[in-house]
Formats: sequence, structure tokens, C-alpha cells
Amino acid sequence: MRAFMAVEIDFRLINKILKVQEAIKMADAQVKFVDGENLHFTVKFFGDITPDQAQQITSLTDSRLEDQKSFQMYIKGTGVFPNLDRPRVLWLGVDDPQEFSQLQEKLDDDWVRMGFRKERSYIPHLTIGRVKGPRNREALISKIRELETVDIGPLPVNKLVLKQSELTPVGPIYTDLQDFPLG
Repeated sequence: MRAFMAVEIDFRLINKILKVQEAIKMADAQVKFVDGENLHFTVKFFGDITPDQAQQITSLTDSRLEDQKSFQMYIKGTGVFPNLDRPRVLWLGVDDPQEFSQLQEKLDDDWVRMGFRKERSYIPHLTIGRVKGPRNREALISKIRELETVDIGPLPVNKLVLKQSELTPVGPIYTDLQDFPLG
């Protein structure tokens, strides 16, 4: 099964994020937008894992998060990967991501010891869309620049969720496998 660890988006922020997507749609570019119910911050993409690996991830994450306090991230600003010359992924960023980045790094070190690939220069971001073609690229870039400072608001981080991802022709279907509450 394909799996990843995520921070879910508070339902109170979903409409603000969807409004950003609507504003970007005005560029009429070839973008596949992430559905509201699938919006999340990926902490780690594990890829295909076995049930034994899922259990190991669960045990390790449970023990590592035992003393982890909940915290808040502030979602703000748009950006693209890899860059504005070749936009492929459209995202919303985190203002002052230090606490989230430290948590991700701590967990990633443990997961690497389990045999998973180390994340390269992890940048906390919320993927909101993927560019599928070159149509109206300049209008898209202009819209992204216009929204560079968009303010979504604070996101309480009070749990992580191990999710299964099933790819289908109409898009991914995510299933929660395990919640990891933060103190």
C-alpha cells in the first residue's frame, strides 16, 4: 500500500484555500487542483509499504511523539516548485516553519533508520495544484505573484495522521490508517 504521514487542514481554513484556488483558476492555465478533502501537509511520503512496515512506522512515531506538544503553523503566501520559470507544483507556504521543520526532521531521522529515503531540504508546503501543460503560463505566474502574500491563517497542529493513498483515474483516495495525537 502507498502511504504517507500528514498534517490535516482544519476545516475552518478549507474555504480560504479554495478561494485561492479559484483566484488561480482565473488564469485559465492547465492546472489540476487538489480537492478540498485531500488538502494536507505531507510530513513524509513513504511510498509502497508492507503491513509490517506500517506497524513499525506506527510504533516508532508513537514513541517519538510521546512528549511532543501541539503547536500552531501560520499558512501564508503562494509559491511554486521548482521555480517560476518552470512551475510544476503550486503551493501555500508556512510563515516561520521552524517548529514544524524540527518535528519533521526528528521523525525523518527515525524513519531513515528504518530504511526510508532521507528527505532533501524539506520545505513545509501545502500543495494546492499541479501544472499539467503550458497553456497561459504567463497568466498563471502573474496570478501566483499577485497571491504571494495571501493570508490563510493559523493551523493548529494537534495530531499527525498516517494515510493510505490509492491512485484512481479520478484522483487519489486517502484513507486514515492511524492518528498520532500531540500533547
